[in-house]
Amino acid sequence: MIKILVNKKSNQLSYIKISGHANYSKDGSDIVCAAVSSIAQTSINACLMFDRNCFNYKVNDGLIIIENISNDEITLKLLSNMLLMLEQVANDYPKNVNIRNEG
Repeated sequence: MIKILVNKKSNQLSYIKISGHANYSKDGSDIVCAAVSSIAQTSINACLMFDRNCFNYKVNDGLIIIENISNDEITLKLLSNMLLMLEQVANDYPKNVNIRNEG
């Protein structure tokens, strides 16, 4: 299962951690993993196009961590959009993606 942890402090997005694998299908043909990875990578790249210093991030196999260090309006909108898209995937594949909010 892909687990997505969203942390907000004082109503500001602090960090997002995406970990695990969907196990929807075999490696290389898992559409759920592909969707989550594509959404996250596209959102990261879009944010970095506007501001190279908007957040710290780490991408490894089965792990994406985004630590927001900016309150830039564009960054916050792009990350909010990313979360909306990930919520849609979680709604469509509840056995494979779980989103938990804390803070």
